[in-house]
Amino acid sequence: MNFLQYLINGISIGSVYAIIALGYTMVYGIAKMLNFAHGDVIMIGAYMSYCATNYLGLHPLVGLVIAMAVCTFLGITIEALAYRPLRGVPSLAVLITAIGVSYFLQNAAQLIWGSAPKNYTSIVSMEPLKIFGGGLVITGEVLITIAASIVIMLALTLFTGKTKMGKAMRAVSEDRDAAQLMGIPVNRTISATFAIGSALAALAGVLLCSTVPTLMPTTGSMPGIRAFTAAVLGGIGSIPGAMLGGILLGIIETLSKAYLSTQFSDAIVFTVLILVLLVKPSGLLGKTVQEKV
Repeated sequence: MNFLQYLINGISIGSVYAIIALGYTMVYGIAKMLNFAHGDVIMIGAYMSYCATNYLGLHPLVGLVIAMAVCTFLGITIEALAYRPLRGVPSLAVLITAIGVSYFLQNAAQLIWGSAPKNYTSIVSMEPLKIFGGGLVITGEVLITIAASIVIMLALTLFTGKTKMGKAMRAVSEDRDAAQLMGIPVNRTISATFAIGSALAALAGVLLCSTVPTLMPTTGSMPGIRAFTAAVLGGIGSIPGAMLGGILLGIIETLSKAYLSTQFSDAIVFTVLILVLLVKPSGLLGKTVQEKV
């Protein structure tokens, strides 16, 4: 029974990683860059929700909508000011800029809200589901998080495959210059990608803090790194891969803490990642792309 409880908890936290990883994989798959500030957008989203519910007295769902709107605008602004001027330069410069944006957001949050942890109130009011006479308890946060990750993955898959903007994103991902010659607005398409990824980050931040009710300026750092690991594990650039990688990462992390060691759980997770990449460098569901020379 304990194993089932750990497994469900692992799927829950893995679902949060999956939602964050979907943002990573959208940006990388289309803009071909690693946005390491993505984890801090999670933190900003959680703070926006916290302020809306605790300072303004709004309903938690209204706070979630506000958080997603603010993070959408933040993602578009970051892309326009920090990343767009660097398009075409070596990837190392973009990576350093992303790290700089990450530290800027963390320090700005510390100046505004302070460094002391805040108690976050869950947005989920659903009663826990008790199975096997109460031997297995599934909280409302777990159910909502798992359901949200599945719905988002399916919605993104349909969006990128069926809609005009989604097809434009796929075209930009395949060949940016050719897409521009065909009349596709590349800047607007990449901005839309950042907007979607940042909105998902806000949702992930709210769900994460609903499950682990502590909020501080560094809240998004480790989840962001773990979600990036999940995206690489599943195959960065693949939407189903991000989902699979997030779930597997959450399960491995939870079972490692339960049966092996809480101190070495991260080491175990990254060891599994290394072993998978040694066997399949493109990730579990990633595709090997031939470089044109």
